[in-house]
Formats: sequence, structure tokens, C-alpha cells
Amino acid sequence: MKRREFITKAGIAGIAAAAGTAAVAPAVHASQKSTIRWRLQTYAGPALAEHVIKPQIDAFNKIAKGDMVIELYNADQLVPTGELFRAMQRGTIDAVQSDDDSIGAPVDVSVFAAYFPFASRYSLDVPTLFNQYGLNEIWKEAYDEIDGVSWLGAGAWDPCNFATVEPIRSVKDLKGKRVFTFPTGGRFLKRFGVVPVTLPWEDVEVALQTGELDGIAWSGITEDYTVGWANVTKYYLTNNISGAWAGSYFANTDKWEALPEHLKALFKMSMDSSNYHRLYWYWWGEAFYRTTGGKLELTTIPDDEWKVVEEEAYKYWDEIAQRSDRSARVVKILKEYAQTMEKAGKPYRY
Repeated sequence: MKRREFITKAGIAGIAAAAGTAAVAPAVHASQKSTIRWRLQTYAGPALAEHVIKPQIDAFNKIAKGDMVIELYNADQLVPTGELFRAMQRGTIDAVQSDDDSIGAPVDVSVFAAYFPFASRYSLDVPTLFNQYGLNEIWKEAYDEIDGVSWLGAGAWDPCNFATVEPIRSVKDLKGKRVFTFPTGGRFLKRFGVVPVTLPWEDVEVALQTGELDGIAWSGITEDYTVGWANVTKYYLTNNISGAWAGSYFANTDKWEALPEHLKALFKMSMDSSNYHRLYWYWWGEAFYRTTGGKLELTTIPDDEWKVVEEEAYKYWDEIAQRSDRSARVVKILKEYAQTMEKAGKPYRY
């Protein structure tokens, strides 16, 4: 080949190669995925969120490596808690960590969320009921009937005890007490003269100081110390109306279904990790703060008197069972579970 022909052909080949590269470059750029962004609001205020969800979201964002970022918002920060369900349906927010009852979920099973009286004795009861006794399937069935929101799973939190300004040593001491609590728990406690009060979460501490509230029945002692309520109350009643709060994760259905499968799996795993963390954090805290907290004096209602409250709870169960076939199925499961635990004896029940 003559030198001129070689140079000419080489030049044409180089131009073609460059043109090919130029043609491919936009395709590579177009294939780059944009980051998926979610806004998730929790039921918890800032101090509590540091323990009950922030580690989960931080880990999720780290492992997702830019594929997805979840922005975390605290109680009432974007939307009032009671409006969270509708906000998810509209797509105002993408996901929620709370209980069905507090967010106004329009499903019959919402009454069993949060603190359904005496449905659990210990935190392990909640995941056992959902995973081994059929509550997962019942909750999925209920939410499949609702457009726009997907229920993703439940977990256990802390028990429901009273922290008060004045001591409670008898059931009669409950009468007239203005108490910040959850919807279902409040409706039940009305039977003993408690006056349930609804307030934004961040206003509770001030309301206890000003006398607007006489106490709270919103948590166990771990949260009382963690969020500062132990600083503005004096007494802690060791009797509880439930052994564990049943909370859940929810998401806007369109946003959830649009996620790639690997991100769905990652989020579910992060939920499991958070559920596990809370199990031991609360188990530690409930004992630690009772014995070493130093701010709250412990009081107890005698067992024979407290038995009246338990028996009234079972009457309440039967009333709830009349609301729907699905509610009746849940109550049947709760009764069977309670009987099994009683028969099993220690350490399941004492």
C-alpha cells in the first residue's frame, strides 16, 4: 500500500471511530439513573427518633449507594399525625412509621394497633402474633381493600404505663386524670374515669408543666427518660395496659410499586433491623430506668385490684369483635394466643 493511501484510509478510520464514540456517549449518559427520593415521617419526636428509626434510615441510605435517598421527618414536622394516612394517599409524603390508629387508617384492624388493651404482655408477643398466628395475612387483606397506601409490616415497641404528676396507687386514682395517650388506649381508659387528651407530640412536656395534663400513658419508662418527660412528672405506675406498642410501616402504593425489587428488599431488611434494635433497647431500658433512673418514684396497683382492669379489657375485646368479621377473627386469635401463653406458664406468663 502506498504511503498516501495508508494515511487516507487511517484518517477515514479515525474519523469513523470518533464518530462512533460520539454516537455512543449520549447513550451512556442517558442510561445513568436518577436518585429516587422519598420523604418518610415518623410518629416520634427528635430525641426518640434517634433510637427508633434514624439508625435504620441512615443505614438504608448508605447501602443504597445513591440509588435511593430517604429524607426522615419527625412527628408532625410535615403533616399532623392524624392526617398521615390521607397525606400518603395523596402522595404528599411517601412513607410513614406509626400505628394504624393514630394516622387515621380507614381499616377495621386499626383499632388493634398501638396499645390494644392487654393484647400483649411482652414485646415478643407482637412479632409472634403477626408472623406465627396470622395477623400479617389479616392486615394485608385489610389494606388491599384501600387504594393508595400499602402496609409493609409491623413491629413491637415499648409497653404502655402511666407517668404522672400525682401518684396512682389505686384504680380509683385514675378518675379525672387528664392523660396524653393513643386513641384506642384512651377510649378504653375512659371506663375508669381517665380523660384522654390529644396534643401535638412536642407540646406534651409543656402541658405537663402548666397543668393542662396530669400525666401520660403513651410509653414505657425508657421513653419517659429519653424524651424528657421524666423531668416533668414524678411517679411511674408499674402496671401497664399493654406489654408492647404495635407499630407499622406504610408507603404510598404507587411509590412502593415503582421501586426496583432490590430496593424493596433493602427497605424490608432495614425494617427488620430496626425491629430487632428496638426489642433489646426497650428490654434494657425498662429495667435500667426503673432501677437506676432516679427521677420517678415507682407505684403499683395491687394485683387483685388491677385484675378488674384486665377483666374489663376482655369485655372490650368482645365489643370490638362485633364490629366486623375481620375484627372477630383478630379477637379470636388474641384469645387463642393468650390461652396458649397461660398454659405454657413461666416464662411466657406468670
